Amino acid sequence: MTIPRIGVTGNTRALGDAERAGVNAAYVRAVTQAGAVPLILSPLIGTAHLEVIVDAIDGLVLTGGEDIHPTHYGEAPHPRLGTVDQVRDAFELALFREATARGLPVLAICRGIQLINVALGGTLWQDLPSQRPDALDHNPRSARDDRTHPVHLLPGSRLARVLGVTACEVNSFHHQTIREPAPGLVVSARAPDGEIEGVESAEGAPWLLAVQWHPEEFHHHLQPVDHGLFAALVAEAGNRAVAFTASAARHPSQSVTDRASPR
Repeated sequence: MTIPRIGVTGNTRALGDAERAGVNAAYVRAVTQAGAVPLILSPLIGTAHLEVIVDAIDGLVLTGGEDIHPTHYGEAPHPRLGTVDQVRDAFELALFREATARGLPVLAICRGIQLINVALGGTLWQDLPSQRPDALDHNPRSARDDRTHPVHLLPGSRLARVLGVTACEVNSFHHQTIREPAPGLVVSARAPDGEIEGVESAEGAPWLLAVQWHPEEFHHHLQPVDHGLFAALVAEAGNRAVAFTASAARHPSQSVTDRASPR
């Protein structure tokens, strides 16, 4: 049995007089529970060794966190722009492009859905409460696993198939979201106010699912539909890992970089 390795993007935080690199534990638990080995990818690695990183993983989770700097989609900062980390922006934008160029499956969450939209040429609402005052409260003061509003999924979409439903209740804590979807992305979920809650790649493109909510926070629930997102990613990554193992057995002299070639 080949256990897939999933890269999980991390962040940096100042705690007292020390700078720490890591990721919210819920992501690690969700990936592990789905049957894969999570590998935390700190933005401090930088962009010089992207090929080494992609060679070492079978799939990628782009996690939540800071706002994305608006210069990446051609806008000036809004007065209510939140904290940004341009080192993380540069690392994750480059990592996503390298991963998709190699055909790795990607699951993007919260900041992640915003990042892939920007990477592919889309734009963001920098601050929903001020730019879309008629929108729902997408950042309520609630527990991280409280389901605070419904989302409606596009019937027949990859997202609907993975979750097994066409509507569900999700948690929500963000003030930015997709404004103009990038070319090539399929919008597969919306909130009742019309805000985009899920996108995916078109048929024939590298496997991609992205959601605006935080499914990792439901890892401890008994039967949430959200487990399907991580299960689907791990299944796709497992197919790649098995294919690589079989290829390596047939051609042991081939370079390890064949691991990341599209299949």
